[in-house]
Amino acid sequence: MSATPTIGVLALQGDVREHARALERAGARAVGVRRPEELDAVDGLVIPGGESTTMWKLAVAFEMLEPLRKRVAAGLPAYGSCAGMIMLADRIEDGVQGQETVGGIDMTVRRNAFGRQVDSFEAPVTVDGVDGGPFEAVFIRAPWVESVGASARALGHVSQGDRAGRIVAVRQGGLLATSFHPEITGDARIHRLFVDMVKGNA
Repeated sequence: MSATPTIGVLALQGDVREHARALERAGARAVGVRRPEELDAVDGLVIPGGESTTMWKLAVAFEMLEPLRKRVAAGLPAYGSCAGMIMLADRIEDGVQGQETVGGIDMTVRRNAFGRQVDSFEAPVTVDGVDGGPFEAVFIRAPWVESVGASARALGHVSQGDRAGRIVAVRQGGLLATSFHPEITGDARIHRLFVDMVKGNA
């Protein structure tokens, strides 16, 4: 791998451009990924936010779901934000009937747990492995993590209000997931952590 890793952004739905810009600021080369063969050309993958059921159906329609599962299971580093967190979860609560995921992280995620669009909010979140103080996290129709298994580690929790203690950032090996949207804040520290993970430096 070169000093500048190539990181794909799953370009089926969601904040593709915003993630690409954040990855570039964090020192990676960002490319869109829509076809199975494009997965072979990337060192890591970001699964953006959006709507998890739509993303699942598009992944099936574009014949991406099984290739994604195989690459993640084979060790491709991946980072999922919001709906991307749901896609990387092994288990979902409040999903639609038959909803499938890519999986890879031993966690149970509750879909839309923080409420509807009108319930969107910001809150400071301290994320293990991210220096520089709390991250000002933006939550939009966000999930939370109900529980993590023995293989996964909670990296961040909401620290205030009636949502205090909810797990909102998780890591398992080369897989990272947040229920918030760092790509829209202008703060590239989460993406920098992922780039370091792809390089094998974190």
